[in-house]
Amino acid sequence: MSETKQFTEDDKLLLDRLKSTIWYTVQKITAEECKQLGVTASPEYAAALTELVFNQIVTLGFDLESFARHAKRKTITTEDMKMVCRRNTGLQEVIDDYIKKLLEE
Repeated sequence: MSETKQFTEDDKLLLDRLKSTIWYTVQKITAEECKQLGVTASPEYAAALTELVFNQIVTLGFDLESFARHAKRKTITTEDMKMVCRRNTGLQEVIDDYIKKLLEE
């Protein structure tokens, strides 16, 4: 992780559990996709993809916290997620549609 935030022991345990869960999910999705496509993926591929997803999630968390803090809030809102997605119009549309759907329920 490239961020400089200091993690407590409890944080580190939670991060380990998160990474394990991501690894399990990546393995499961990779196996399903490989079966469907008739290809194989090495364990190193799944491990690298797990690291990529994990690091993206951690970075996303830091970004969301930063946007909320900049807005002088302690709670992350959908507006913070929109800020993260502002340079990716495709993702921004998906997020906007999802938020609209949630508000209609």
